[in-house]
Order: sequence, then C-alpha cells, then structure tokens
Amino acid sequence: MPTNSTLSRRRFLQASSASVAGVGLLGSTALAAKSPNEQIGLGFIGLGGRGLRLAELFSRQSGARFAAFCEVDRDRLNSAADKHGVQNRYISHEDLLDDPGVDAVVIATCNHWHCLPAIHACQAGKHVYVEKPLGHDLWQQQQLIAAARRYDRVVQVGTQQRSDPMQAEVRRFLHEEKALGELQGAIACRLGARAAVGQRSKPLSPPDSVDVDRWFGPAARAPMYRDKFHYDWHWDWATGNGEMGNWGVHVLDDVRNVVLNDSVAAPTAVAGLGARAAWDDAGQTPNVHVSLFETPAMPIACIINNLREPKGAEPPRLGGVAAGYVVSCEGGRYEGRRGGGRAYDASGKLVREFTGSSGEREHCGNFLEAVRQNDRHLLTADVQVGHDSSSWCHYGNAAYLAGVPASASQIDSVVGEAAPWRHAVESVRGWMGELGISADDAPFKASAWRAIDSETGRVAGAADDASSRVYRGEYRQGYAIPDVMGA
Repeated sequence: MPTNSTLSRRRFLQASSASVAGVGLLGSTALAAKSPNEQIGLGFIGLGGRGLRLAELFSRQSGARFAAFCEVDRDRLNSAADKHGVQNRYISHEDLLDDPGVDAVVIATCNHWHCLPAIHACQAGKHVYVEKPLGHDLWQQQQLIAAARRYDRVVQVGTQQRSDPMQAEVRRFLHEEKALGELQGAIACRLGARAAVGQRSKPLSPPDSVDVDRWFGPAARAPMYRDKFHYDWHWDWATGNGEMGNWGVHVLDDVRNVVLNDSVAAPTAVAGLGARAAWDDAGQTPNVHVSLFETPAMPIACIINNLREPKGAEPPRLGGVAAGYVVSCEGGRYEGRRGGGRAYDASGKLVREFTGSSGEREHCGNFLEAVRQNDRHLLTADVQVGHDSSSWCHYGNAAYLAGVPASASQIDSVVGEAAPWRHAVESVRGWMGELGISADDAPFKASAWRAIDSETGRVAGAADDASSRVYRGEYRQGYAIPDVMGA
C-alpha cells in the first residue's frame, strides 16, 4: 500500500506558477468529456463520518466507480476500503492523484484540509467534489476558485440542499408569485445541542493509526486538551470553523439561494456577539453565536446555539424551525428547513406547505453529470457559489473574533434597529435566561459593525486583531496553499 508522496510530484503540484500550458502535460484524456457509457473513476479523500456517507451516496449512482481511497487514519482507510472493495489505498492525497484510474475526487476531510488537495486535484486534471465550508479561510478559497478556472475543472461544493427541486419551487413562490408580498428580512438558525469536549490536564495522544503530521497538514502542530481526537476538531480554530462553519454554511446558503434569490454574493457589513458559555472545556469556538449582516437587499441574522435546554423544557425554536431560516414578509412569513417549509399569512394561518428531499442524492448526480459533460455551468453549487456562502460564515466568525467583552447594554448599542437583528438577539437572551445565563455574567463578546470590502473580501480592521486568521491563515512548511491567483 503506497504511503509516501514522491518529491517530484509534490514540487509539481505546489508549483502554482506553472503556466496554463502545463495542463497539456496531463494528456488529452484528462480534459476530454466522458462518454455517457464510460464510468467516472472516483477517488475519496477523507473517510470519517461525512466521507463514509458520501461514499454510500455515490455508490448508488450509475456511471461511477470507486478507484481509490485516501485517509490519514489507517484504521478508517482499511475499514472503508474493505467495505467498498477498493484496492488502491493511500495515506497521502498526492499519491491518490497519481493514480491513473482517478478522474475526480470527493473531499470530506477536516476543514483545514479542504482546499489544498482540491487545488492539487485541479492542477492534476481531476474534477472535485469538496465538502463545505469551501475552505478554512477566505484566501485559500480564492486560490481554489482560481485553480478551478485556470485548469478548467468542475468543482462542486457540498451544500447539497441546492439540488433539492423544492428550492426552486420556494423561490418562485416568494419572488415570482410574491405570494407573501415583499420580503423584509430573514434569520437563519442552527439550534442543536452539543456536549462539551472535555478539559484534560495532559495532552491527548492521537490514535496510533493516524499519520499525525499529515493530519495537521497546513495547521500548526499543537497539543490537544480535548477528550476525543476525531470530529471535535470542529471547535478548534486551527482546524475547524465552529458551528458557524459547520451547519451555518447550510442555513446561510439557503438564505442566499432562496431568500436573496442569489442576488447578494456577500454582505456589506457584519457585527455580532457570542460566547463559549456554561462549558469549562478545551473548545475555542462559540457555542452561542449571533451574526448580524447588512446587505443591499434586507437585514439578515444568523443564530447558533449548541447549549442544552433545561431538563423538561422545550428545545429552542425560531418559530417552528430548529435548523433553517425564517423570512419576514409584508404579508406573513416563510419558515424553511432542509426538505420542507411552511408559509403563513399575516394572521398566522398556514397557506402553503412545501416538501422536498435533503438534496444529497441529487447533488451527487448533478456533480457526475457535470463531470461527464465537462461543463461547470451544469452545477447547482459551483465553487464560486460555495465560496460566497462559506464567506458569510467566515465573516460571522471574524465579528466574534474581533469582539471584546460586553455587557447587555453594550450589546444593545451594537445591534441596531432592524427587526431581524433585534429579534435574533432577544431570542438568544430568552434561551440563555432559561439556563440562568446573562450577558453580564458570561464571557460574551460583541463587535462593532465592520464594513466588508467588496473587492478583496476583507473585513475592515481585521488585520489588526484575532480575526485576521479568517482572511488568511498561516500554513505550515510543506503544506502551504499555492498562490494560484498570483502565479
């Protein structure tokens, strides 16, 4: 089983200054569209929970075969490969990209590992399906867009609900029929309880089956004081983006797609507040987080709440939604969630109900068809779309990271008068009150409003505080993100 990359291969892949003519080295077969009867060879990079789910979904698609698996945890690699009968098994993604049987890759790694193998795949002439968020920071996302365009690759992002036909039905209802009148604002939310990650006195030892250096990859190697190695990387800034970069991408992508009708790529300003409340653990990202977005169309807010409700209490909901969005309209409201939605008139009467799917099956099929036709315009979630939606989450995190300790009155001074912003903050206050937590006795931070540069994507003042990592992180030697834009 190959486990090491060749130095010449890595030098080629990381040499982003190579000209577009370099694609010719890949041969015409890498660039040609697949015939309808030819199977697409898939290589999977990352075989944790989401990677296994994607393998299951793609296994049900016609016209695709599993060519190779790649995973830095050998136990996970062998378990998944044995299950799906895959012989070609790799620890390094560079070796997988050398495999001539691989036409496209499916990436479901930790967030900090999304962009590097995706860029390398584009340079190697492979198409890409990459999970959300598109990247760990804004700059690496921009490099992936540049690579996808330079090497003319199909790159789909895993915001699968975009492939649910219901989405287009709801857009018509809200924007063409205007059945609820003018749209006035929206709140996205993810209200799902999680547990604390623990607080160890001695660093956690990674499993012996893991290639630890490759697991850290672009991120600085640092001791971990949480209890579990896998999955809880989400709540460490070096490897994850918190719940905002996890579920937040889905619900804010729904807002961009359905509520804003994809007319707004990025907000013009952001503010926010949040805390890692109640848990005395090793996690770094907020478990209560409110992001406020100013846009040319309407005010938008996003609420994240991972705290468990008091025993016997009803779980928090925004209207009838736990994970989704609520749109305030001139003539009522629309409550949307994955695979369903309900429209109410101004009196609260249900006027229409929508039913759909998760979009997972359709999303995988959409990717394969775009690869077969070699046409990125067929994608429902092209890399640029994924960048735009992921960026909102980075902006929300930037506001949190730029925040300073704030009292309830100081938070009020930030919020502003827009109904969605005020309602989002008041909802969180109510839920926290049920737990006996207030902004005056928890480590709540709040940030003032900051403008977002429409050209660069930078948040004003971010270079001077902790939020700078949201634009561009520091990458470890040997795992640097190639500067494709500057090449």
